[in-house]
Amino acid sequence: MKALAFLGPGKKALEERPKPTIAAPTDAIVQVTRTTICGTDLHILKGDVPSCTPGRILGHEGVGVVDSVGTAVTSFKPGNTVLISCISSCGKCVYCRKLMYSHCTTGGWILGNKIDGTQAEFVRIPHADTSLYPVPAGADEEALVMLSDILPTGFECGVLNGKVTPGSSVAIVGAGPIGLAALLTAQFYAPSALIVIDLDDNRLEVAKRFGATATINSADGQALQRVMELTAHLGVDTAIEAVGVPATFELCEAIVAPGGVIANVGVHGAPVALHLERLWDRNVTITTRLVDTASTPDLLKIVRSRRIDPKLLITHRFKFDKILDAYETFGRAADTKALKVIIEA
Repeated sequence: MKALAFLGPGKKALEERPKPTIAAPTDAIVQVTRTTICGTDLHILKGDVPSCTPGRILGHEGVGVVDSVGTAVTSFKPGNTVLISCISSCGKCVYCRKLMYSHCTTGGWILGNKIDGTQAEFVRIPHADTSLYPVPAGADEEALVMLSDILPTGFECGVLNGKVTPGSSVAIVGAGPIGLAALLTAQFYAPSALIVIDLDDNRLEVAKRFGATATINSADGQALQRVMELTAHLGVDTAIEAVGVPATFELCEAIVAPGGVIANVGVHGAPVALHLERLWDRNVTITTRLVDTASTPDLLKIVRSRRIDPKLLITHRFKFDKILDAYETFGRAADTKALKVIIEA
């Protein structure tokens, strides 16, 4: 089969690889029909994720058709169309019983990280019964790819961890796909202000269309001042960091109001200063999280009811044999105006 392999920092290639086989009774082999590229894949290519070693097939998102199942799989059979969760969970370990599936002792974020992932024609899914979701008949598969990772990530790590409430004020630092997913799902809770901050005017225009009440281009270094002007110099109740670089986290530290929450979503590959000299007396909560996908069943129902349309995040489409072009497009998002790319078999 064809697969996109990570070959070391800054290196990747479309290669011929053996089709995966059942390795445990709880496995399923899925023929991938649609996948995508995540910002985390770019972090891997930069060398920010040491757990992902050269030779790994990348990708942790997708929709596909079950090709074969292990003897212990009871919920799926060959021919079923399924949504692949970015998190594999056994459903039984101490962390899974706390709904912290991302820390499953035999799973978690392993696809495209510790085991081969979804940017291939076939993928092996461990713990298939609790790591796949049936795709309802007539569902839009492109929209559902957004439920593999970015929609639950924005919702769980940003909105839920950030304790967004009706009437609260929210700033989302970073208008990439994850930040926009947080923007879409924050509106479930009717905040009074949804401020989106980014360096890219195109993404800020998208944020306005998606429901932002205000947008700020931070290129001039005046983002803190603008947020304070918009919040009567109080700061925001929730600051969602959706980039993963020191400057954006430090901006969140500066704009959060007393009693507020900084919800980190970004993948950080470098140390960040924690300014306790400013925060020690401000009753601020800082949260970190890797998506658990515990919200995926509810988000599936919300998408099916058309309360939100995650397909709005898709800007480019490629066939699988053009996946290197897809990476080039996604990696130059400022020039190409890419948000999410769909890669189709």
